Amino acid sequence: MLQLNGTWRSHLEAEFNKLYFEKLDVLVRAEYGLHPCYPPFDQIFNAFDSCAFEAVKVVIIGQDPYHGEGQANGLCFSVNEGMSHPPSLKNIFKELESDLNLPYPSSGDLSSWANQGVLLLNATLSVRANQAGSHQKQGWEKFTNAVIKTLSSERSDLVFLLWGSYAKNKLRFIDTEKHTVLQTGHPSPLSANRGYWFGNKHFSKTNEVLESLGKSPVQWG
Repeated sequence: MLQLNGTWRSHLEAEFNKLYFEKLDVLVRAEYGLHPCYPPFDQIFNAFDSCAFEAVKVVIIGQDPYHGEGQANGLCFSVNEGMSHPPSLKNIFKELESDLNLPYPSSGDLSSWANQGVLLLNATLSVRANQAGSHQKQGWEKFTNAVIKTLSSERSDLVFLLWGSYAKNKLRFIDTEKHTVLQTGHPSPLSANRGYWFGNKHFSKTNEVLESLGKSPVQWG
């Protein structure tokens, strides 16, 4: 059965015993057995494996894993070392350049962010190859909504970055009295080219909040 490791497991144990997750587990295992799916099965929970529950400082919410071969590594917006950068990731890095005067990164692997306490959470944690959204509305969203609710209730002083309308819909699960929420457009070209992404300065704003709380800033570059 699909299972989380480490500190996350005790906080989300109840979800794994619910009927929706049992059905999701059967579906995901069948999909991976019958079709190429991404990320690799052992990286489905990479966002959690790379960032312990107690270590989370920042939460970035994506929608769906990349569905091309070799791209997805279980972290939202991230691609494996050596892969070309998808359009949304390019725009994330361009904003990073502008906001913090950092050089454009050569690698699209965001593991270094995760290792510093940035939970890179897709709402859906798996996808069939070349079929965007193919594992949506099968139970993953219930699970990841529970993740957001649990972080909101059991942690304090987190920074949630909600990029685009899909992520903004998760606002209802976040206690804004306890946490900081920064919202902007999605980094996709469609949104960014209409003026809804560039100039948001979320990277510097996040670090300002963290430092004001006595936490170490994220080294984004």
